[in-house]
Amino acid sequence: MSETKMRFKKKSQIFDIGITALGAIFSVGVMLYGISHLGLKETWPELVLNLCYIACLVMMAIYFFNGMDSRRFNYRVSVCIGITVLLRDILFPPPLENYFIHLACLVLAVLLLVMLTFFYSRKDWKSYTKGNLWMLFAIDMLIAGLYNYVIYLNPVNEYTNYLLIEIWIRPSIFYGLVACFLSEQEVD
Repeated sequence: MSETKMRFKKKSQIFDIGITALGAIFSVGVMLYGISHLGLKETWPELVLNLCYIACLVMMAIYFFNGMDSRRFNYRVSVCIGITVLLRDILFPPPLENYFIHLACLVLAVLLLVMLTFFYSRKDWKSYTKGNLWMLFAIDMLIAGLYNYVIYLNPVNEYTNYLLIEIWIRPSIFYGLVACFLSEQEVD
């Protein structure tokens, strides 16, 4: 019987992945509770998003224990994140009263999707720099921050509290993706 080996050995790498997992699992759990509380008829898009987030978390766990190579991991997680960007920020954005912030979030979401596509469509994806990866994370944090600012100041309904939590799931998964990628670069 073979022993399962972890991909990362440094405590800081394990800490980064652990923080990502805990934050995302907590957020997904709260959102699943929100879906059950508010009903599927009103919150079905959140269920689709949560399935993508759960898929990302499962792939991170598989990757962490050397069950998936870097190329497949990066591609599959980026596709899931791309789907959530497309659904959450472009096709079904949260209702924002401020048009300029809505437009800024839309432009940033399109930029994020283009950057993800450019990054993972390259054959030599390991040539991407740390700055490029952190830029992906920073843009997603900016989008989440803008949504949080507007929604917190202008609560819509009882769904607002769940939406404020859901907004931060993707940046935490993005942080884990960047941490996994940077850790993989250190190994090579």
